[in-house]
Amino acid sequence: MPISKSNEVHHRAIIVDGHCDTPYRMLRRNVHLDEHDTEAQVDLRSLRESGITASFFAAYVPPYYAGRGAAQFAYRLIDLIRAETSRYPNQLNLCTDSEGIRRAKQNGKTAIMIGVEGGHAIEDSLETLRDFYRLGARYMTLTHVNTNNWCDSSADAGRHGGLTDFGRQVVRTMNDMGMIVDISHVSDAAFYAVLETTRTPVVATHSSCRALCRHPRNMTDDMLRALARNGGVCMINFFSAFVNDAVAEAVMRAQKRDRKPESEGGTEELPNDTTDWDAYLKWFNQLGCPTATLEDVVNHFIHAVKVAGVDHVGVGSDFDGVPALPEDLETAAALPRITERLLERGLSEGDVEKILGGNFMRVFEQIEKARVKSLADHAERS
Repeated sequence: MPISKSNEVHHRAIIVDGHCDTPYRMLRRNVHLDEHDTEAQVDLRSLRESGITASFFAAYVPPYYAGRGAAQFAYRLIDLIRAETSRYPNQLNLCTDSEGIRRAKQNGKTAIMIGVEGGHAIEDSLETLRDFYRLGARYMTLTHVNTNNWCDSSADAGRHGGLTDFGRQVVRTMNDMGMIVDISHVSDAAFYAVLETTRTPVVATHSSCRALCRHPRNMTDDMLRALARNGGVCMINFFSAFVNDAVAEAVMRAQKRDRKPESEGGTEELPNDTTDWDAYLKWFNQLGCPTATLEDVVNHFIHAVKVAGVDHVGVGSDFDGVPALPEDLETAAALPRITERLLERGLSEGDVEKILGGNFMRVFEQIEKARVKSLADHAERS
């Protein structure tokens, strides 16, 4: 496959990255997007070189803040995302809808979207959830590594059989608002409870395939098929421990050995927002994990296509939110290699464009239409 053809497809496509933790890195490191940071997997330059049309910047709330000012921390990250975007008006646009993404593509800019990561951020308040939407958040990840008061996590003890009644209310409220329900991080039981509850397609913004890598954060084949029936999208995560089974095994073995008793903040309770990542990096680096490869990631894309269908797969890198990325995929600038390899593996240009962003755009537009209908129905009842 000539590189020029791959570049042509990559340049032509609307590319959506479902999850990027750069805001939290910038907060921890006290840097801007255009400043040098040795930890950066995404900065202004690599974002431009990636060809990404729209990147969901996560307002990530560490589990430590569950019950300790989680909403305030989310507001802090949302403010940072909005301020950082406005700092580079010639290159970035803060976007809140699918039309904004298309406009950014036409104007040669990158659309920055906001996603809230960790349902504990709403502090069990639908009003706070609505406020996040008002401020620009267009998805919320229902859990993180901690089971919260209404949704079970894949990395924590289940307490709710998936979702509580309030958790179902959260999902339905998100449906009505036009907010994407992100089921990455949820337990298997919570995943199926969400599908029973939702009135719109849901998205796994950064999850891979458990058939290839046995980490519980990944989706089983049955889950992928159920997600396809729902009309949703699984956006493949690049983290080495989610794409390479040997890395996952080393991580899970160490986590089982190091796990502490449950606490209110979850099983990964950490001291504060500036030191937890340093501790995590130190912990991960001493595990001596093998190196994952670009081909590992591509295998997950291909597997998801075979199981769920090409209309239900997307890109969810988790850049700046993971301690290790595969060889040849260490920064966002390497994203064109994914396009090249998918074409080499036999996918058509049209199918690759669907994976890069077309599938997400279809789902996002469907969710937006559901919001319009919900508002119209509400007005008619009034």
